[in-house]
Amino acid sequence: MTVQQNINYNRIAEAIDYIKFNFKEQPNLDEVAQKVNLSPFHFQRIFSEWAGTSPKKFLQYITVEYAKTLLKENQATLFETAYETGLSGTGRLHDLFINIEGMTPAEYKNGGKDLAINYSFAECPFGNILVASTEKGICYMSFADDEIIAFSTMQNHFPKANFRQMVDLIQQNALNIFTHDWTKLNQIKLHLKGTDFQLKVWQTLLKIPMGQLTTYGTVANKIENPNASRAVGTAIGSNPVAFLIPCHRVIQSTGVFGGYMWGNTRKTAIIGWEGTKTHPVFI
Repeated sequence: MTVQQNINYNRIAEAIDYIKFNFKEQPNLDEVAQKVNLSPFHFQRIFSEWAGTSPKKFLQYITVEYAKTLLKENQATLFETAYETGLSGTGRLHDLFINIEGMTPAEYKNGGKDLAINYSFAECPFGNILVASTEKGICYMSFADDEIIAFSTMQNHFPKANFRQMVDLIQQNALNIFTHDWTKLNQIKLHLKGTDFQLKVWQTLLKIPMGQLTTYGTVANKIENPNASRAVGTAIGSNPVAFLIPCHRVIQSTGVFGGYMWGNTRKTAIIGWEGTKTHPVFI
């Protein structure tokens, strides 16, 4: 990102934090704009560019009541329906045919030895992102506020792999997820390093419809291991593919959003952004 883009991103991140922690007061446009030292006009424009919706609509979805309402509906009908019927409908992330293929035992054990991985950096609505692929599919995706740290973290995940900075068609197809013209997407394949338990949890996350939320306990029930909520949380926390595997849609049973590997502010932004796309409010 350019210096100005970085400044704008940080301002919007600060605004999101302010909205998140002050939603009970329902701060208006002028108040939030003042907090980030922008005029209301410029704040409205920049916020809409980065968050994909207006500050007013975003505020409506960043409330505990929104989370609790979706959670209640999710447990009663929506999650069950999506889980049982599979990919159906239009305009939702779970409509995409995202197929997970686990790495071979040798690839897993040897830390990706002899595995050729292409990687590149790109921009998305939530900041810079690092995306990596093998010949079989996306193997890693993370938000990259610091490119050096992001690359080092990926290297630790595949300590013996051969890396090449290169954009390929697999990466480009996966990044099209952010354009919302999902009808033109090809099948997205993921080539992941994980235990059988982790892969099972990640596959379950793919069943959560866009704009809906669930809990760690519900995911544990879905994998028929109701006493494994803590282990489920660990598996979710080790998700190697940001956004495509929607670990951001799992929250605490109390309705609190909880932690996120790439920052709570970003998790809040993604949840609100998805909510405005699937549950538009007309004012």
